[in-house]
Amino acid sequence: MKVEKKEVNGHVYYRRFGIYRMLEHWILMITFFTLVLTGLPQRFHEYEISKQIIALFGGIVNVRVIHRATGIAFTILAMQHIVVACIGMLFKRWHASMMVTVKDFYDTIDNIKYYLGMRDIPALCDRYDYRQKFEYWGVVLGGILMIITGFILWFPTTFTKFLPGQVVPAAKAAHQNEALLAFLVIVVWHMYNSVFNPEVFPLDKTIFTGWISRELLLHEHPLELARIENRSIEEIIEELRSLHLSHVGEREVKE
Repeated sequence: MKVEKKEVNGHVYYRRFGIYRMLEHWILMITFFTLVLTGLPQRFHEYEISKQIIALFGGIVNVRVIHRATGIAFTILAMQHIVVACIGMLFKRWHASMMVTVKDFYDTIDNIKYYLGMRDIPALCDRYDYRQKFEYWGVVLGGILMIITGFILWFPTTFTKFLPGQVVPAAKAAHQNEALLAFLVIVVWHMYNSVFNPEVFPLDKTIFTGWISRELLLHEHPLELARIENRSIEEIIEELRSLHLSHVGEREVKE
């Protein structure tokens, strides 16, 4: 498997993302936080901080306009992502690396054992591990739910022409609760994995630079590293064990 490679200050890096994926992430990040900043203050409008945010945008009318315009941008982003993924898998033979498999459940158990000291190496994950798949499908499925319920709330009279009236309050409840859930998942789960995780602290720059270090690839995606370097899984496992033992030794010396 041929992957672009470079060396910086004695560290090897492999190309992980292209310009398209990095730009897509930037747009997703901007639209998500804009939707949060203009959506949650409407949901929790009785709080002082919500009133201040609404005033900062110039009033509730402006907040709603920005929220809906950003919602359209998010819808376009989601649609193009799904279309590109389908075309890639159907016609370009892209590997469906984000699909959840039985191995992901075994990887979860293996990592729990690793963190509890019952296993000497972390789970042998491929290009995307179970945590990344969880986040990905949360964004995709949650995004689809937000898009559908958002348009129902925007055009209630249109939808109630062919759907029962109860769909409007149901859409409102789903939209508000999913928005809060998505915000909490990003703040707690994604921020920890991308920023506060000791293995990447102070920031995992992969999605911003497009490059991932060989060390991080070995630790989090050893199966992909074996494929890139055309090495056997056994060799990668042995290197992982050696790396783990060296880290244990360093900790014992410090103690």
